[in-house]
Amino acid sequence: MPLSSSDRFLGHAEAYAKYRPSYPDAAIDLLQARCGLKRGATVVDLGSGTGILSALLLQRGARVFGVEPNREMRAFAERMLAGEFHTAPGTAENTCLPDRCCDLLVAGQAFHWFDPERTRVEALRILKPDAWAALLWNERPKGLIPFLEEYEALLRRYAAEYDAIAQLRAQEDGISRFFGRPPQRAVFPNEQVLDFEGLAGRVMSASYAPTPERPEHGPLMAGLREVFERHQRAGRIVFPYQTLVFFGQPDRPA
Repeated sequence: MPLSSSDRFLGHAEAYAKYRPSYPDAAIDLLQARCGLKRGATVVDLGSGTGILSALLLQRGARVFGVEPNREMRAFAERMLAGEFHTAPGTAENTCLPDRCCDLLVAGQAFHWFDPERTRVEALRILKPDAWAALLWNERPKGLIPFLEEYEALLRRYAAEYDAIAQLRAQEDGISRFFGRPPQRAVFPNEQVLDFEGLAGRVMSASYAPTPERPEHGPLMAGLREVFERHQRAGRIVFPYQTLVFFGQPDRPA
């Protein structure tokens, strides 16, 4: 039986928190300048995971409600985040939060697991009138980057689900259906600087990565070591991203 989107990350919480990229200050500045993020605002973080995005919102003084179905990730965030952070074992389609409780709705790196239409209905229920929503992704940039080409070739060889899951990323059709129209879009540069342990951890934080008991795991790690050694400088590799932010006020039915 295929794993649910939340069950895919069972056992990945610590690696996810440690090795996944955060979001650049410029992206959070945008939420503050355009989307209603401010001190005391109530922000709902859908698919909040281990709290990577929630932590940045808390730093801006927001009151954050993380909605996360994966119990391990939810427990990790509860341990690590202090202040006005609250979690619930809901889903994007059924948050169990009160009507019109939310000044800003966000999702970081999780929207591709949601049902766009059902999430839209739930968002319109919990958002205050004229409130904003923002969807954020860290995506690998397009174009000729030899390290990334070799990295992705390894994943295609040893991670059977990589291509199928990669296609689920920032799909603009589903994003537009969520907002009720094409939203505004901004792009910011982002990167991680990783040693080999960090690069291996980055791979193993992914839901498609073969776990250590799988026969594909050893060859994947050996290949990753070879790629790292070819491209490292002073024992580090730069892993580039583009942070995409889709934002707007979801259209309400007339």
